[in-house]
Amino acid sequence: MTLRNDFLWGGATAANQMEGAYREDGKGLSIADVEKGARHGIPRKIHDSVHEGDYYPSHEGIDFYHRYREDIELFAEMGFTCFRMSINWPRIFPNGDDNQPNEAGLAFYDRVFDELLAHGIQPVVTLSHYETPLALVKKYGSWRHRKLIDCFARYCETVFTRYRDKVTYWMTFNEINETMNQAEPYHQTGIRFLPDEDHNLVKVIASHNMFVASALAVEIGHKINPDFKIGCMVQYPTTYARTCNPNDVLARRFHMMPNFYYTDVMCKGNYTNLCESQLNRMGLTIEDVPFEPGDAELLHRGTVDYIAFSYYFSSTAKSDDGKTITVERSNPYLKRNDWDWPIDPTGLRIALNELYDRYQLPLFVVENGLGAIDTPRPDGEIDDDYRIEFLGSHIDALKEAVDLDHVDVIGYTCWGPIDIISVGTGEMRKRYGFIYVDKDDNGEGTLARRRKKSFFWYQRVLATNGEITAPL
Repeated sequence: MTLRNDFLWGGATAANQMEGAYREDGKGLSIADVEKGARHGIPRKIHDSVHEGDYYPSHEGIDFYHRYREDIELFAEMGFTCFRMSINWPRIFPNGDDNQPNEAGLAFYDRVFDELLAHGIQPVVTLSHYETPLALVKKYGSWRHRKLIDCFARYCETVFTRYRDKVTYWMTFNEINETMNQAEPYHQTGIRFLPDEDHNLVKVIASHNMFVASALAVEIGHKINPDFKIGCMVQYPTTYARTCNPNDVLARRFHMMPNFYYTDVMCKGNYTNLCESQLNRMGLTIEDVPFEPGDAELLHRGTVDYIAFSYYFSSTAKSDDGKTITVERSNPYLKRNDWDWPIDPTGLRIALNELYDRYQLPLFVVENGLGAIDTPRPDGEIDDDYRIEFLGSHIDALKEAVDLDHVDVIGYTCWGPIDIISVGTGEMRKRYGFIYVDKDDNGEGTLARRRKKSFFWYQRVLATNGEITAPL
């Protein structure tokens, strides 16, 4: 099975999880910069400002800001042809609504992109990856307010213009569909609910404003450089009916509807019948969507060029009455990882087929990985065969989708090619990388980089364009 010759291979990260330098060179605060570290099973505390003496993992990350040359050299050694990263929005506009961009922030990404390109690595850039400027949250209530559409458009126009000859692949909002799936979508939108707010209505309002902002970004980007490829990015939750009971099959549909709500609008350019059905399930109607004159036309014009998505595990859905659904990660046919997530490579093949069948747009797997507790041997070596097995089986499933199912897949970037801060807990012990970073959950360590066994395995995978995925 052969992937296209220009298939994009690499790894994916986010600025707030790796960059650090949270106040350096004029950067403003993002929503990540006031989120404390926690532990698995313990929610992260969110503050309104930075509290002296508290530990905020994003403040240092893994210090990519100062070590990017070393890290990019390691990515090049593995054979990356692309590197997915995010631009930290408040590094460009510290308050989000500033009159002028921060030149020092723009210059930093110039240096990073130049370093990547010098090593033959294409930057793949997420415009908003959990880094909404904190000032916009405080001043406008974040994506509740249409003012953020203008702020985002100005930010996009600035970076599109600056990097028009350095970046081709862009994504607007990371895992935008989690706005509806999360109890409180702080990472996606910067929103924390106020007393007596209708949570579902707020989610729908914020989502619509983000849809309009994304469509406007696509339109602006294509005017600046017609060769830009601008995609949406969603978390794809492959889900099975728990049994062949028709109620369970219906439950599976209900669970998937909030996710297709986002891809339908961003890929088809309008609110479909599925979107209206989802609104009804939330106790709302299409009249509750805050359309303003010109929105419908803009959504139609600003559809995305490709679909990027993350895939980590699958779930099962059931319903006893055909209305109330229960979603579980337990599946007796699948093994589980250290975080009790089912390991399901076939679920990735299913995801690729379902998305391509529905939209007929190129697909980009931009997150897939295994978080695990890596324990160095006495000699310092790290044998992470479990990671090799996980990723190899998922790459094989991707190849089956391409070769046997004729799905158009343009690339694969595993999540966290170098160990970074966990967005869910702020921990370091949940490691995804091929490169070990000497840092612990309390922020202590030398930050020294070290190649794991999987580093050399992925190097061979990339050298053979995915043909050899067997363990070393």
